Amino acid sequence: MTSEQFGTRLYFEDLAVGRRVTTGSVAIDAEAIKAFAAQFDPQPFHLDEEQAKDSLFGGLVASGWHTAALTMRMLVTGGLPIAGGVIGAGGEVQWPRPTCPGDTLTVVCEVIAAKPSSSRSDRGMVTIRSETLNQKGEVVQIMTARLVVPRRPSAA
Repeated sequence: MTSEQFGTRLYFEDLAVGRRVTTGSVAIDAEAIKAFAAQFDPQPFHLDEEQAKDSLFGGLVASGWHTAALTMRMLVTGGLPIAGGVIGAGGEVQWPRPTCPGDTLTVVCEVIAAKPSSSRSDRGMVTIRSETLNQKGEVVQIMTARLVVPRRPSAA
């Protein structure tokens, strides 16, 4: 799906510093954790409850990349329907605590910088800081990302 299918399309001019967005929520269960891990991050603490008990986490946890993928989905489908798509130009991700079976995740995103391109008049660079929270309000992921965002076409 494209951002156009989600209604309002956001352009550089819509993403002023300080703009905050809260997405809808998504629940995660043990089966989804195992399925993602089997395909993308096959480590015992993502795949097997018994083996996970002896890990640093003390139980089954989602891959950080699974949390990142869910965050991306929530941003694309409800948080930041950017015209042309959410196009990353770099960033940083942190996982201060694990995502566990039964968690319900929500993303709170804030625009922390916005600068028009000096070489391309049709776009700008927007930096967002997103916190992915579980149902207790605990931060399970912090992501800072630089995004290439198109400028609103002029009405000609």
